[in-house]
Amino acid sequence: MDESYAGLPTSHLLGSVPAVTEDKEKGTTSYEAPEANLQIFPPNYNRGEKGGGYQTVGSTSETFEQQPANNWRGVFNIASYTQYFNVDTDVVLNRMLSSLYPHTGDFFSKIDANPDLYGLVWISTTLVFVLAALGNCATYLMDKRTDSSTAWDFNVSYMNMAAFSVYGYAILVPLAFYFLIQYMGTSNASLVRFWCMWGYSLFIFIAASFLLLIPVEALRWIFILLVGGYSACFVAFNLRSNMEGNELSIVVIAAFLLQLGLAIFFKVYFFP
Repeated sequence: MDESYAGLPTSHLLGSVPAVTEDKEKGTTSYEAPEANLQIFPPNYNRGEKGGGYQTVGSTSETFEQQPANNWRGVFNIASYTQYFNVDTDVVLNRMLSSLYPHTGDFFSKIDANPDLYGLVWISTTLVFVLAALGNCATYLMDKRTDSSTAWDFNVSYMNMAAFSVYGYAILVPLAFYFLIQYMGTSNASLVRFWCMWGYSLFIFIAASFLLLIPVEALRWIFILLVGGYSACFVAFNLRSNMEGNELSIVVIAAFLLQLGLAIFFKVYFFP
């Protein structure tokens, strides 16, 4: 029984040890391994077939179609907006510092190669929380100055109003000016550049919110008017440098007044 099975060839069985053969002419030893077909589990069943085989290494079972950014479907694809968040910390800090020097008016030239939406989202979100938190602190300090028995009370409506005002202004105002200037045909800047510029113009309000904690009403008005004027000049000068012709001065003045009006709104509502 053992002798009959001992004569069977075993080199073709899967998992068996490869046989060793000697090349008498060359005096070398070679190993013969059975051919193996790599397969991927689970099996890839084709449509319309009850059975199916295993999927080989080189084949693909599914393909994902990516919509290009210039296609109308790309507007609803998140991958279309990843390029506008491809910035590092140094670039963001440089652009925030540039918003503190409104007289240069060269912000569009700095972001021309890589406009970002990261600054718009990050600065707007930070400003919302800063206005809600420091606004409640400033109100408490003013009430505590007049009445020492005043208890701390957090006004939750500050958060809602801050979100509506900041996000609404940062998105809708640049959108309106973009369509207005495109209709007049005096600028070729993209909508992303407008959002980027207006987003960084709000950075100075984050620093100003800490100064508004001082419980002196006259100093508060001085701080907010200076900060609002700085931010308004930044927007106006950059719009002016990006437009052609002298007949659009009304657009620049409107942008200046809107930015200054936003600063006054912050003071009246959150730091009364």
